[in-house]
Amino acid sequence: MDNLFKTYGRLLADTDLSFTRYLYDKINWDNRLIVIKGAKGVGKTTMLLQHIKRTFTDIEKALYVSLDNMWFANHTLLELAEYHYTHGGTHLFLDEVHKYKGWQQEVKNIYDSYPHLDLVVTGSSMLRLEESLTADLSRRHRAYTLEGLSFREYLQLEQVANLPVLSLETILNNHFTEASQITSKVKVLQHFEKYIESGYYPFYREEGDGFFDRLQQVIDTVVTSEIPAVSKIEYDSVYKVKQLMAVLAEMKPYTLNISSLCNTLQASRNNVLKLLDLMDKAALVRRLYATESGMNMLTKPEKILFYNTNLMYCLTPQVEAGTMRETYLASQVGVNHKLYMPNKGDLVVDGKWLFEVGGKGKNFSQIKNIEDSFVVSDNMEIGHGNKIPLWLFGLLY
Repeated sequence: MDNLFKTYGRLLADTDLSFTRYLYDKINWDNRLIVIKGAKGVGKTTMLLQHIKRTFTDIEKALYVSLDNMWFANHTLLELAEYHYTHGGTHLFLDEVHKYKGWQQEVKNIYDSYPHLDLVVTGSSMLRLEESLTADLSRRHRAYTLEGLSFREYLQLEQVANLPVLSLETILNNHFTEASQITSKVKVLQHFEKYIESGYYPFYREEGDGFFDRLQQVIDTVVTSEIPAVSKIEYDSVYKVKQLMAVLAEMKPYTLNISSLCNTLQASRNNVLKLLDLMDKAALVRRLYATESGMNMLTKPEKILFYNTNLMYCLTPQVEAGTMRETYLASQVGVNHKLYMPNKGDLVVDGKWLFEVGGKGKNFSQIKNIEDSFVVSDNMEIGHGNKIPLWLFGLLY
């Protein structure tokens, strides 16, 4: 037990409060049970420690533990809760709950048995909270998802600019004014190029030149540890997930061919679709369907994009520009909006707005005469009319 408290104290002392993520102020920290999920490496642990350091004058009232700690090899969560509560603790912060077998039942038992002990738990983006928690508990918890850094957050973290969050409607209707004001003070394109390559995961700052090695480790952990822990798949399927990642890295999204993937992986159609479903839940890829009704595990998606551009640069030395642009746009817009694959153009948002994505010279020929359609262009600081610079969508969260 002493080692848990020593680790907690050391981590808390090293926690920097100068920058907090977009989600921090959206969380109702007064809830008795808070669940925060997100992909590995996006900053869930840091956010918990920042909250403790900001909130508790007596840090012994709170306790942060990671459930992959060796202490839990021969001790239980209930033991920890009993000790913390009987020693004056009021808040328990449980990180990486998916690493602890049977966490759902023990969290419920703690919630029911210690009514004056507040719980905050974090877990893999793969966790299906509605299924993992009992019906009784699911009505009592508040769930949140933490995404990677937006381009806006990256600029703030780099101390380049502290920009406000813009709504999608503001970007669509007032992009010329917003972009003009920002680019008069900041040369955004040079920072944008760095962001798309290595700015999505907050750990880029501490890793430097070793960023892609660290990101590869994150991918390996997700594939070999998190996916099996949540989905109960066999080793052969884990290996095929790695194969599938490598194959997708070499493909353009609009050339998706399930039959070809089946042949390459020597797997059935259903198994390939199940693997894509797992990769989507693990925030490795993003599936796009033509309509919401088609969004299920065994329906072939119209397009597959990587979840963010950093994954692309990590997995292939030659990133295709068109794929990168679509991946970036989806990663920024998809946080607060629903994305679909249109008959014409590249992306439909909320079933209403149509986007065609391209370089600076992209025109409207492919989406001509379509209402609520926009061209989104890379390598352009300021747009005009219905032509909007790609980087500006990074201010959505």
